[in-house]
Amino acid sequence: MHKEGQIRLLVLGLIRDGEKSQGGYAKGDRIFISEGYDPVKQETFYRALGGGVDFGETSEIALKREFQEEIQAELTNIRYLGCLENIFVFNGKPGHEIIQLYECDFADPKFYQMEQIPFAEGDRKKTALWVDINRFKSGELRLVPEQFFDYL
Repeated sequence: MHKEGQIRLLVLGLIRDGEKSQGGYAKGDRIFISEGYDPVKQETFYRALGGGVDFGETSEIALKREFQEEIQAELTNIRYLGCLENIFVFNGKPGHEIIQLYECDFADPKFYQMEQIPFAEGDRKKTALWVDINRFKSGELRLVPEQFFDYL
């Protein structure tokens, strides 16, 4: 956990489920994300999977470690997309994150068949699931951080 008043370095993995076109990727209709809930705002939100980067660890290594720890998944085709800055309020407390964002694929095709995967993040129980991108674009569901849309 990070201390209040500190900037946290995170790494997130954007995984799409779409038809692979010859020589590249077609944009997938679904993205793999985790569901979160803010008890103060009484609001459900969604974010790509990932987590904190440890001291002495590159963000790419942290990405692989987080997916391994949380859902026992190996990643492949890892490509750096960019850096996002997210200033927000969660559970009534201000937060500030610098996010290293990667696009990647699951090495094991079984993950594309699973509708949802329960996992634990510390003592919090969470769910990772596939959601149609259009449910975020229409505003039906909330994807955080907002700048994430620039990469979809």
